[in-house]
Amino acid sequence: METAFTFYVGVDWGTEAHQVCVTDAAGKVLWERSIEHSGEAICEFLGFLDTATGMEPGQAAVAIEVPHGPVVEAFLERRYAVFAINPKQLDRFRDRHTTAGAKDDRRDAFVAANSLRTDQHCFRRVVADDPLIVRLRELSRTEESFSGQLIRGVNQLSQLLLRYYPQLLKLCPYPGEPWLWALLELAPTPEAGAKLTLARLKSLLCSHKIRRWTARDLKQILSGPALPVTPGTVEAVSEHVLLLLPHLRVLHSQRKQVADRMQHLLEELESAPAEHHHSTEYRDLVLLRSLPGIGRILAGMIMAEASGPLRDRDYHALRAYGGIAPVTRQSGKSRQVSMRYRCNKRLRYALYHWARLSVQHDSHSKEHFERLKLAGHGFSRALRGVADRLLTVLIAMLRSGQPYDSAKRSSAVAA
Repeated sequence: METAFTFYVGVDWGTEAHQVCVTDAAGKVLWERSIEHSGEAICEFLGFLDTATGMEPGQAAVAIEVPHGPVVEAFLERRYAVFAINPKQLDRFRDRHTTAGAKDDRRDAFVAANSLRTDQHCFRRVVADDPLIVRLRELSRTEESFSGQLIRGVNQLSQLLLRYYPQLLKLCPYPGEPWLWALLELAPTPEAGAKLTLARLKSLLCSHKIRRWTARDLKQILSGPALPVTPGTVEAVSEHVLLLLPHLRVLHSQRKQVADRMQHLLEELESAPAEHHHSTEYRDLVLLRSLPGIGRILAGMIMAEASGPLRDRDYHALRAYGGIAPVTRQSGKSRQVSMRYRCNKRLRYALYHWARLSVQHDSHSKEHFERLKLAGHGFSRALRGVADRLLTVLIAMLRSGQPYDSAKRSSAVAA
């Protein structure tokens, strides 16, 4: 339901400065101002807003396109009602006030405030997340960032080895393992690799607990004929490799640290006392992890990226935000149903792999997947169908507060 406010604040977010427009309930502009993006300027603006208008925080509503960041957090901290809107929707609201397509920061701030006054139902209210959920989201995204950098670095190393040292790729087709990096530091060139003794190779394998290769296997592979290259190539590329290895070690170590911190945080969330102020998030995590196919990484990503729809038990918002709900375009006799691309990419990734792992570990998901395949759907489309069914189960679990029970699901399917 819409709530009536006395004042409406429109914020056009910027990198260096933010344009602000304040209107009353009748849409009259009270004042406009540009705020520098700094802690001092934002705090000064909030104090000025309170004294200049004499408003209480509960009387004002704030409209902004970006639903996160220090400006939003500052308003939430002062107990203002903050509403977010998609930039594309706000662009359509701008057409109400100018048909010429004119656009500037002052007009955008006014359009945001006035649109919130007249069409509050088109906005989404922003709610501050639990501090641990905020930390979980940051750790989850940091882990993904480190993983992406590590993969790019390992792919670069693979291409370098193909240029002069392909023997090592026989030992490890994906050269992302620390033991191979240690071998490269011992023998950065094929000539140095051929000179390594069995004792040294055995010591290397034992120190890294590698059992799929023996020292004799390594010796045989490293002693093979080197790739014929032009003079200077081996020295130049091996130097590049040795400079790259410390970077890979740092990324590997940082990713492990983030993974350990996430595991500790998830355990902290699960063991939180029931009387905690935001105990709903803690119970939700326990229920989420009871589902088949959900591990540490996927649980962290789903809780971090879909905290709002999970908190509201909103199945339709969750499936749309995660890219599971298809997009239907119909006009006259024409009707097209396509995959939803405008969604949270990280959440879609998590739901896709949740469905894939659930098919492997849960008989109900596997049967549903096979039915969709027999109906003519492709692999990815069938997995989205499985994810859609899993979301209905998840929302039902969150509403009832009961963990996943395969027997109950079997009885529900039979009924």
